[in-house]
Amino acid sequence: MVSLDKRSAPLRVLVVDDEALARSNLTVLLRRDPDIGSIAESGSGLEAVEEIRRSKPDLVFLDVQMPECDGFDVLELLGGELPPAIVFVTAHDEYALRAFEAGALDYLLKPFDDARFYRALNRVKDRLAHRLPLQSQPAQRLVIKSPGQVLFVNVADIDWIEAAGYYACLHVGSDTHVMRRTLSDLERDLGEEQFIRIHRSIIVNVERICGLELQDTGEYEVVLKSKARLRLSRRFRKRLQVRIDAL
Repeated sequence: MVSLDKRSAPLRVLVVDDEALARSNLTVLLRRDPDIGSIAESGSGLEAVEEIRRSKPDLVFLDVQMPECDGFDVLELLGGELPPAIVFVTAHDEYALRAFEAGALDYLLKPFDDARFYRALNRVKDRLAHRLPLQSQPAQRLVIKSPGQVLFVNVADIDWIEAAGYYACLHVGSDTHVMRRTLSDLERDLGEEQFIRIHRSIIVNVERICGLELQDTGEYEVVLKSKARLRLSRRFRKRLQVRIDAL
């Protein structure tokens, strides 16, 4: 079993599931690991959002299917306040790709055995043990590595970014650069001052937004200075409108 450096603080974990038995099963497994410190529980998505913002856990085991506010809703409501590590837990494998696009580190498919659980936990501990210190300021440029080439992209030059499976596509003028980073990781590194999420798979440079255009369907599109038109999810509409009004 992987163990954190002895100088590292015990992990603070939040277990989120609307079923008490499911929460209890995960809690029992977690308590067997000496690297786990505090374990909190949330029985709903909205409760989880409040708890994550309050206690800032290192790791969240997040159920996908919950009434009113599911696991993906939780991440969308958190925006750039995502915890360092997220493991999705669900009985349905069709959510796997979407979970990784949303920034999940692992995906536990119910019912899972102890060995599978501890593989996920060890992966989390390995990631956290090698985590770089949090930046006090948003990143100013990104490094794009490809065979035989290393490219530096100024963050201010990025128009918008979209998720593409395990990768992110950076749209910079007429160029598109692909890097192996999740959209949630980039959103956290770039900061909320300059970039804002408009869809579960899209974040946009606020300075590149020209305005919003209402479509015949009743949905809005975000129009950029580059003439690109991007779908605005209803869930993010109010946040974007407030942000634009504040400019």
